Amino acid sequence: MAEQQPSFDAAKYKNAQREQWNKDGAAWRYWNSTLDRWYGEATRQMLDLARIQPGQRILDIAAGAGEPAVSAAERVGPGGYVLATDISEGIVELARQVAHERGFTQIETRAMDGEKLDLPDASFDAVLCRLGLMYMPHPVTALREWRRALKSGGRVAVAVFSTPDRNSWGAVPASIIRGRAQLPPPVPGQPGPFSLGAPGVLEDIFNQAGFASPEVRAVPVPHRAASAAEYVQVAREAFGGFNAMIAHLPSQERESVWNEIEGSLRSFESPDGFEAPGECLVVAATK
Repeated sequence: MAEQQPSFDAAKYKNAQREQWNKDGAAWRYWNSTLDRWYGEATRQMLDLARIQPGQRILDIAAGAGEPAVSAAERVGPGGYVLATDISEGIVELARQVAHERGFTQIETRAMDGEKLDLPDASFDAVLCRLGLMYMPHPVTALREWRRALKSGGRVAVAVFSTPDRNSWGAVPASIIRGRAQLPPPVPGQPGPFSLGAPGVLEDIFNQAGFASPEVRAVPVPHRAASAAEYVQVAREAFGGFNAMIAHLPSQERESVWNEIEGSLRSFESPDGFEAPGECLVVAATK
């Protein structure tokens, strides 16, 4: 009899994600300017593909600490509306603070599960999701919900990471962590940073969700810093998933893991600083 594959517990995973971002959201906000340098071009291309216009109503899913909601608010102007949502109540509060500090009264924030929207049908001109869909247990369900919330002719635009071989910034630390923490490989259906990056996967889930002819662009997102040590500081503080993978290890062992990661990443240093390759896939489609 074949050994049964371990199953993926979506509800447990979502609770862990909520708790993680409630804890780590402040660090994500602290490093916002660095993260915007890394992901700014992918964000701009996502907003371009969403065809955002002044006066529109925009829904931002997995909004994090305020991007791309703020960039969308700049495009819709004071006559538009942006609803920034996230599963984490803590990080949504940070997004609200950012919107307030920037004076964007057209941004509203609400804690909400991206796979189960508490929103009426056909109420938005565009739906955005930057670096969130790949962490959702049921991406087709999520896209169907976003399609439901879109007006006819509305656009959905999403950014995810592509494959590990094109994203050394994350693949190198993850590989070291899995080995040192003796973690099993991901089970089928398990979300993660590279879960939607393989060729054809995004097109397939968009088609399953009812979107025809999705457009996909590959966008370089090199992760630059002054040094490998500076990059590791950002990763330790802002990328909570890495810490979650080694949380069960003693503190001395965790420190040793990060030292090994930093040593491995020094191969991306040059006289000009640190630069680890990265790539996003930006995909958009019309309802």
